[in-house]
Amino acid sequence: MFDKSVLHMDMDTFFVSVERKMNSALNGKPIIIGGTSNRGVVSSCSYEARKFGVRSGMAMKMARQLCPDAIYLRGDMDAYSKESKLVTEIISEKAPVFSKNSIDEFDLDLTGMDKYFGVAKWAKELRQHIIRETGLPISAGLSANRFVSKMATNEAKPCGEKQIYLGTEKAFLSPLHVSRMHGVGEVTARKLIFMGVRHIGVLGDMPRKILVREFGKNGHSLWEHANGIDRSEVVPYREEKSVSTESTFQTDTIDVRYLKTRINDMCSQLAFTLRSSGKLTSCVAVKIRYTDFKTYTHQRTIPYTANDRELLRHVNELFDHLYNRRVLVRLVGVRFSGLVRGNYQISLLDDTVRDIDLLQTLDKVRNRFGKDAVKWAAAWGK
Repeated sequence: MFDKSVLHMDMDTFFVSVERKMNSALNGKPIIIGGTSNRGVVSSCSYEARKFGVRSGMAMKMARQLCPDAIYLRGDMDAYSKESKLVTEIISEKAPVFSKNSIDEFDLDLTGMDKYFGVAKWAKELRQHIIRETGLPISAGLSANRFVSKMATNEAKPCGEKQIYLGTEKAFLSPLHVSRMHGVGEVTARKLIFMGVRHIGVLGDMPRKILVREFGKNGHSLWEHANGIDRSEVVPYREEKSVSTESTFQTDTIDVRYLKTRINDMCSQLAFTLRSSGKLTSCVAVKIRYTDFKTYTHQRTIPYTANDRELLRHVNELFDHLYNRRVLVRLVGVRFSGLVRGNYQISLLDDTVRDIDLLQTLDKVRNRFGKDAVKWAAAWGK
């Protein structure tokens, strides 16, 4: 029996699986989701397409060169969100504590259930129940902590399950290549390989201080994860309905350019918050309070996105529609609602690779130096 038991569940190639559920004619064929033109990037692809070297985040133009005979789809976030909600409801009815990490991943804290049910048996039955109820493939990994359970899930794919017993974590991880390690990106993997570290077992045997010297604070987690240690907890899931911010001015103003600068800043910061938490919005609202305290709000429904370019456009159009009294303004605010789990790369918009690379670069700067480190010019959103 584990002192602690964590079950990780991951819906295999989730977007592809939903598309196949809606259209059985797609079964067995290479599928690439992200757009029907050469613009944009791959948001998801089937295992059949991966055999040709296609992967998530790849430019659509390159994906077409590697797998020209694949079926290319734009994607349907409404359908994906609906299926994700169904799985979430099933888990919430049965699991004592769970977190929803993304639109297709869950962690369940099953600590203490061995005494009454048998954790492995309960986990197997839950997985089978989800598959029966949704018709979607799902993989699962069970261990004493979140990291090892995630790694076990990856090794169980496609549509399998794997249990790592207490005390065998390092033996399970050791032969795996460092590039397969959860949380290790391409840059870190390349550096480890350059250092002569190709397998997780070698990484775990290295002195911790060397990893800290080479990778900073991340060196601690690299060493611990390589040794099967993860101290993070499963945070109980609570769906956030909206995110918003507003600004009350010290001096009421009628300067339209200044007002737009403020709402552009707020919009960009909220969009960054969405991307950081892996969410998309489907409703944008702008709020204005005049010097006489009369308050007006205007909103619109939009395709799911977390892209600055689209959100800034909508926010500025809403402001132009709303600000018609031409009197002093006391407060402005922006709100995004109708939130769902997802990544901005799977927006129904046909974003270019350059647009996405720009947002990723901006987010890296903000993650390092704070939300206010980079701002759009006020005129950009006009």
